[in-house]
Amino acid sequence: MEEQHKVYGLIGRNIGHSFSKKYFTERFEKDQLDDHSYQNFDIESIEQFPEIIKDNPNLAGLNVTIPYKEAVIPYLNKLSKKAAKIGAVNTIRFTKNGNLKGYNTDCFGFEESLYPLLQKHHKKALILGTGGASKAVAFALEQLGIIYTFVSREAKANTIGYDRINTTTFDNYQIIINCTPLGTSPNTDECPPLPYEFFTTDHIAYDLIYNPEETLFLQKAKEQGAVTKNGMEMLVLQAEKAWKIWHK
Repeated sequence: MEEQHKVYGLIGRNIGHSFSKKYFTERFEKDQLDDHSYQNFDIESIEQFPEIIKDNPNLAGLNVTIPYKEAVIPYLNKLSKKAAKIGAVNTIRFTKNGNLKGYNTDCFGFEESLYPLLQKHHKKALILGTGGASKAVAFALEQLGIIYTFVSREAKANTIGYDRINTTTFDNYQIIINCTPLGTSPNTDECPPLPYEFFTTDHIAYDLIYNPEETLFLQKAKEQGAVTKNGMEMLVLQAEKAWKIWHK
């Protein structure tokens, strides 16, 4: 029956090539969940969010991506403790009484995927960008006992500008994490404005982007001998965590 069909989806903007739809569609096929489907809800404004809830009574769970991880919070009934601390949501669960509860699984995905790369000298990190994803990354770094500083185009409280980054910065910060969209396909010739010549074999360059597989940021860091990693494993881990949350 139609009412038994479970719809899952992704809220975001310009998400035609999203990881989530392909990942969950393939997962449903593999697990023979014929009564499950996944769709993209590509919206121009978060104000359209209530319409999606109203027009899709079979919704059973949602993922949230750029640029709505923070903006969606006022539309939810409740947040998990972790999501409340982070201030960003990437997973929404529909509770039995019809409430919407926000979670953050990005922090789990990032922490689990970074941990195997860490060595004793990896004590401080630069987080490039200040959006919802960077907040989850900051939370994960706190869990790992790694000190961090945000980097943005404009310096503000707790954030330095790119113009402040030099050889001394690279001596002090051994992990550089790109949480900006710079370098995402199709704009693969873009990268954060860093002095890449200061990367060394002691550095980790981590990019949350997964398309392309190797961004210009990762390529330039790798040329200097840095250990590099893209965001694919993080995505898979956060997606599986979201699946568990939906089926609590």
